[in-house]
Amino acid sequence: MSLLSPTRLALACALAVAAAAPVHAESLSEVYEIARGYDATYLAARAVADSAQYRLEQAKAGLRPSVGLTADYKRTEQQAYSETEGRGPSATVAGKQPLFNRATSVTIEQAERSVDIASADLQTADQELIVRVAQTYFDVLAAQDTLTTARAGKTAIAEQLASAKRNFEVGTATITDTREAQARFDLSTAQEIAAENDLRIKRLALDQLIGRAGVDPRPLALPVVLPPVLPANVDDWVAESESAPQVRKAQLGYDIAKLETEKARAGHLPTVDFDAAYGRGRVDQTTKNPNPINPANPTLIPYNGSTMQSSIGVTLKVPLFAGFAVQNRVKETLALEEQSRNTLDATRRTIAQATRTAFFGVQSGEAQVKALEAAESSSQLAVESTQLGYKVGVRVNIDVLNAQTQLYQTRRDLAKARYDVIVNSLRLRQAAGRLQPAAIGAANQLLAP
Repeated sequence: MSLLSPTRLALACALAVAAAAPVHAESLSEVYEIARGYDATYLAARAVADSAQYRLEQAKAGLRPSVGLTADYKRTEQQAYSETEGRGPSATVAGKQPLFNRATSVTIEQAERSVDIASADLQTADQELIVRVAQTYFDVLAAQDTLTTARAGKTAIAEQLASAKRNFEVGTATITDTREAQARFDLSTAQEIAAENDLRIKRLALDQLIGRAGVDPRPLALPVVLPPVLPANVDDWVAESESAPQVRKAQLGYDIAKLETEKARAGHLPTVDFDAAYGRGRVDQTTKNPNPINPANPTLIPYNGSTMQSSIGVTLKVPLFAGFAVQNRVKETLALEEQSRNTLDATRRTIAQATRTAFFGVQSGEAQVKALEAAESSSQLAVESTQLGYKVGVRVNIDVLNAQTQLYQTRRDLAKARYDVIVNSLRLRQAAGRLQPAAIGAANQLLAP
């Protein structure tokens, strides 16, 4: 009769991990830095944030001077008391400097807030990238643990199956023990195949995230000590959620909507521009003046030379009536302003609720980790006691298999619960708007060197 000793069990686990390990290991911080330079979703958000500054400069151009050059070559004819015919090139430089245009000023203020919105969107994308990297990273570790558990369990069941067959041959066990062990072995084989495929899929997801193949995440350092989530009061987290990028974006959207109403009201205000122009040209012109003495022979006055014209002044434009377009535009923007205000309220409530949910999820996860740690110790004692009982004949083969299976599953569930606590802690900070790249470094310190 042969049982799987702790030494052989540890060796089986080590061999299972070695068989599944890729070429090199990467820390969580390294994977995050690689993802920042590769992930298309994050890079797209960063490109949008970069473009917002150029949109602001375009809006500011509305209050800056503008200069244009016009050049032409024309042939003109004019008939009145006299006939004038001429042709020639000309060029004019004209400039304008807006002095007062409230609508343009409001547009600039809106563009400034749009830059802040793009910054909030980029922060949101960065936070989402942090969570995606951590989730994908620890998904691979969890899949590795599942595969290790499946292989270790299969090794234990294989030895129990061999033991049951030997005992049956010598007549100290029934065929039932052999068949039960065989059924467990066949089931463990199917579980191993499923675990291998799940690990393969999880690795592909990590490879796609960072654009590299064969990345091996580092396991948690032993002994595992998860830091507590602080502050420990959910209301403190909810209060901080006011600074979340989603809330800030909704607030900026409300500000832009109010500015849009102000811009609509500016349709009643005048605009003032400073204008200046200077033109030069050359003309070949002939003027025919009627000759009262001899109408058949008009007087010809030729002119061949340069021309010049210039102007400078201030232009005032006052809107008087536009078919009630301005009034209706104001009413429209007021309704849209109310929509933005309600969107802001809804965003605040959603973020507050998400923060509470994430906080209690972390608390539940921490309690589950403590319970599974206790269960692991109890399961280890149960395995040792069952093995001893099997040796003295008070326990049967199936009892040992059940105790070992429970121990393996408890270790797997404990590891998964620890990963979930780490990821959910990041989600809590994300919901409250506190998630920064430094959080990845803190989580990285929990990994083995």
